[in-house]
Amino acid sequence: MGNQYPHREPLRTQFASDNYSGICPEAWTALENANRGHSRGYGEDYWTASVSNRIREIFEIQCEVFFVFNGTAANSLSLASMCQSYHSILCHEFAHIERDECGAPEFFSNGTKVLLLPGDNGKINPTAIESEVLRRTDIHYPKPKAVSVTQATEFGTVYSVEELHVIQEMTRRHHLKFHMDGARFANAVAALGVPPKEITWKCGVDVLCFGGTKNGLGVGDAVIFFNHDLAHEFEYRCKQAGQLASKMRFLSAPWHGLLQDDVWLRHADHANRMAALLETEFLHIPEIKILFPRQANSVFAELPTPLIQDLYGKGWIFYSFIGKGGCRFMCSWDTTEADIQSLVTDLKSLIQKNPPAHS
Repeated sequence: MGNQYPHREPLRTQFASDNYSGICPEAWTALENANRGHSRGYGEDYWTASVSNRIREIFEIQCEVFFVFNGTAANSLSLASMCQSYHSILCHEFAHIERDECGAPEFFSNGTKVLLLPGDNGKINPTAIESEVLRRTDIHYPKPKAVSVTQATEFGTVYSVEELHVIQEMTRRHHLKFHMDGARFANAVAALGVPPKEITWKCGVDVLCFGGTKNGLGVGDAVIFFNHDLAHEFEYRCKQAGQLASKMRFLSAPWHGLLQDDVWLRHADHANRMAALLETEFLHIPEIKILFPRQANSVFAELPTPLIQDLYGKGWIFYSFIGKGGCRFMCSWDTTEADIQSLVTDLKSLIQKNPPAHS
């Protein structure tokens, strides 16, 4: 009968999202090893225990670790563990939990309200935390209970250690919990060059949602509770939300490959360096304007609208969702210099063929 599965050429490397990339070899090998024979279910297996201990080593602290299928579940369930339905969560106005979770944080917390804060380059302005907390303190207003930051941010910037300590001071002053959406946490650590503890629990972070899919995993995020009290009965939240994997080892084992020998940091550093190379190339093209400081693995740039359409016509895939001409180009663990040069070559060719009109 021949090959019963349809064959389709994979997409060439694209710049829309690091979610487009495949599974890194180290995670794939660990997954294959976990597939040899039987193992206990529901997280009672060797792999889950081993990876949880490895996470404790990396963060240099005893913490509670849970594995869920995706970042939406990680963020929403961990925020629900911090809040009652009459509370509110403070986050940046462009935070992922506000713009891209389809109301999941509100849903899983039975209605906790998300309140939006301003700040340049995707980072919360710390003074806005206090302003929002003090804006109203009456019983008719949802009481602020938690602050959520995205590290790295939705605009590809990174909170420094100092900036996180300022936010920590605000959370302490107003008795708020501190949540970190770390979908690209690895890229932030690689960019800052500091131990993970320096930008998490040492800055007062109660819960980190540690993303793996954007760094070489196929599926799965880790929810790490540095505040043990908040982890109480979290496993029940996971079960109720359909996030308790019966064959948990297939969620946790790939982490084993990713976290051993600092593979996760090497992949993140590579993605960051590819984004730095792309930024450098863009800076040499007068028709392109860089929109935000490039600090992690993405480049945000403004392109003339006709050029965006021409690039789409060439088969390139990237997001253009930030006002008129604003585009995001995301690099991954497997992006190569040749991929970047291919994109840049097409860019220059299109500009030469159809120069943008200047007013």
